[in-house]
Amino acid sequence: MPPKPVSAAARHAADLLGVRIKAGRLERGWSINKLAERAQVSRVTIMNVERGDLRVALGTVLDCATLVGVPLFYEDERRLAAEAARGRAPLVGKRARTSATDSEVDLDF
Repeated sequence: MPPKPVSAAARHAADLLGVRIKAGRLERGWSINKLAERAQVSRVTIMNVERGDLRVALGTVLDCATLVGVPLFYEDERRLAAEAARGRAPLVGKRARTSATDSEVDLDF
């Protein structure tokens, strides 16, 4: 199956993030191998991250950005967590049924 086409906006965002990650790495004086070691990925993966390759897992890219000090959304991590929680809150509904922890559990085997 051919790869899914990507919007120009997504392509530009990936390119920009890759450039910023590389700049952050160089500002710290880290080699590609040093960042790869810290991110627990291969040297090739770091090279792909810095190129803006959209095939790299999002978590890996975000880890690399965090390691080299690229701010993601907000520099204050608590604000980011609060925004994420607020954005997710309307999607969380009540359970359709109760779980075992909601009622008494008979532990007498």
